[in-house]
Amino acid sequence: MEKVAWKVEGMHCANCALNVNRALIKNGMQAVAVNPISGDVSFETINTNGALTKAKSDIEKLGYSVKNSDQINVETHDHHHGNSKMLRFWICLPFTLILMSHMIPGLEWHLLMNPWVQFGLALPVYLIGMQYFGSSAWRSIRGGIPNMDVLIAVGATAAFGYSTYGLFTPQPEHYLFYETAASIITIVFFGNYLEDASVKRTQKEINKLSTQQIVMANMIAYDDAHNENIFPVKNTELKVGDLILIRTGEPVPMDCKILSGEAEVNEALITGESIPVLKKSGDILIGGSVLANGNIKAYVQAVGDQTVMSGIVALMKKAQTEKPPVQLLADKISAVFIPVVLIIAVITLVGNMTIGHHSFTESLMRSIAVLVISCPCAMGLATPAAIAVGLGRAAKNGILFTDVSRMELFAGIKQMVFDKTGTLTTGKFKISNYHFSIDEAEGKRIVYSLEKMSNHPIARSIAEIWKSKDMLHLKKTEEIKGLGMRGEDKAGNVYVVGSKNILTEKNDTAHDLYVIKNNEMVGWINIADEVREEAKDLIDYCHKKGISTTLLSGDTYEKCKPIAALLGIENVLAEKNPAEKLAIIETMTKDKPTAMVGDGINDAPALAKATISISLAEASHLAIHTASVVLTSGGLKKLPTAMALGAQTYRTVQTNLFWAFAYNIVAIPVAAFGYLHPAMSALIMGGSDVVLAANSLWLGIKKLS
Repeated sequence: MEKVAWKVEGMHCANCALNVNRALIKNGMQAVAVNPISGDVSFETINTNGALTKAKSDIEKLGYSVKNSDQINVETHDHHHGNSKMLRFWICLPFTLILMSHMIPGLEWHLLMNPWVQFGLALPVYLIGMQYFGSSAWRSIRGGIPNMDVLIAVGATAAFGYSTYGLFTPQPEHYLFYETAASIITIVFFGNYLEDASVKRTQKEINKLSTQQIVMANMIAYDDAHNENIFPVKNTELKVGDLILIRTGEPVPMDCKILSGEAEVNEALITGESIPVLKKSGDILIGGSVLANGNIKAYVQAVGDQTVMSGIVALMKKAQTEKPPVQLLADKISAVFIPVVLIIAVITLVGNMTIGHHSFTESLMRSIAVLVISCPCAMGLATPAAIAVGLGRAAKNGILFTDVSRMELFAGIKQMVFDKTGTLTTGKFKISNYHFSIDEAEGKRIVYSLEKMSNHPIARSIAEIWKSKDMLHLKKTEEIKGLGMRGEDKAGNVYVVGSKNILTEKNDTAHDLYVIKNNEMVGWINIADEVREEAKDLIDYCHKKGISTTLLSGDTYEKCKPIAALLGIENVLAEKNPAEKLAIIETMTKDKPTAMVGDGINDAPALAKATISISLAEASHLAIHTASVVLTSGGLKKLPTAMALGAQTYRTVQTNLFWAFAYNIVAIPVAAFGYLHPAMSALIMGGSDVVLAANSLWLGIKKLS
């Protein structure tokens, strides 16, 4: 299966997204995800030739424009799309104001009462409206899922057509509703512009990340005499392995690793932390961060879509297109909403004439009001608008939600399980004591050669402390999850470094790590770790919220108990291997909604079984697929924010959907019983989406609790 990402221009409601979705599925695409707000479309396909071409053609026949996701500038697209609607509004407005002026006392100009003059004023507005709403409506009908523009087109055409019919009757003044047709089109253009502007603002933080800035980089090159030369180049021209110089105040052009020098780096764009972080030789710099102070030389490690920023954006776009279960009902209703409203409009027309004994003219106006005030967009945009703001605020705070469907579950979490090493502790270890029965240099060489191949925090720390160019030449190495590292050299010697569980004889279990050579213990190592300073506040926060806490670790009970006591953790489950952790989390999750916080390495199987999985990771390790939430900075400090934001985002989705449904349930009967003029209905309809967008935007600034 090949994953494909497109940008589809022209979508403006949930029905548009359903049409695009249907076209892709019809052509055999799988795992289709469509975001009507951003235009991002992703899917999987086996056939990369004929089926893709056919799918693209089918979508474009519906009136949308298809581009690869990297072929369009988000801000330019949004600006152009909004301006086109605003331009139509300004063209239509003068004609509409003149048509409606006769309704103002004292401005009943005789000329404006002429039916043919009104026809001439309304015709340009109607043609512009039909060029947009009419063509969109026809394409959606052809696609099998009528969109909101069908209602606008039918309503405006009914008013315009009825008025035009009246021109050829003896008393045309009794049929003049040209101002109704014109006002519907003009007001909806303005409402759509406001809606687009409001909804696009919900993308603000995500667009900041999505827009890759082109900056200049200082590339270092050497001539034949080995003299160093610096050439200014665009960051988009850099390749992996290029050597670059970054000076105070300059942005980091691409992901790179420091070769020499030290610098304070502001990583606020990625982590949300404005306080500069000290970086030195061997540290990773993330593209987009800025050197606040210092000069460094570094070599490029990743460019283009391989960078950390691109990875974050990709995960966020994926998360945006996912739908919580509550949205699925709204989608089903949206798919049949337009036909139902058309039926209601017909019933309104017939019912007002037969049961209400109103004139055809009055009944028609009520029927048009029903068409115009109905708003399926609100139901379709309720979820993506809120999620876009929630994801954006999270990204700004160094929190990455990778699974939107789990956000709603934060409100119901009753248990929180923590790994110890690298989670409750800093993961920065020091060797407190060690002993070898063989030559010390040989013992250190064995340990370094194995531990440098592991991603475990303890292994990384030891490898950094005993770093050496003198390594064993191992023909094979493997990581035994929950136990340690194993290697074999060309001579057939087998080496193991790991916990006491690797020992065949349990005579000595007082140390943290043991070194085995050919089944014989040749040394041991004791390590020391420090507890994260923010861990105590997090545990207190959990208890305040009524969430029970558990420490689940592969380490010894003697090591786990003091940390649990220090932090106030209620339960301790120690000396558990990955399989046991998995079984424990599975049992706990069945009992109560459970969140697990781990390092995403040995804890990956258990994380996958938790109701919500949370991983602490350096920004260069964001691809931990088992985590629902990745905290990209600040250790555990941002977890309460993530919990509150997840729950609040879901509450905003619920609120939006409630008002979307309530609006239509109330508005349609009000219009059907003649309490709203069609022009007022158009104004209220346009405002409904703006209200939902405003409620979503409020999520971006409201206080979280």
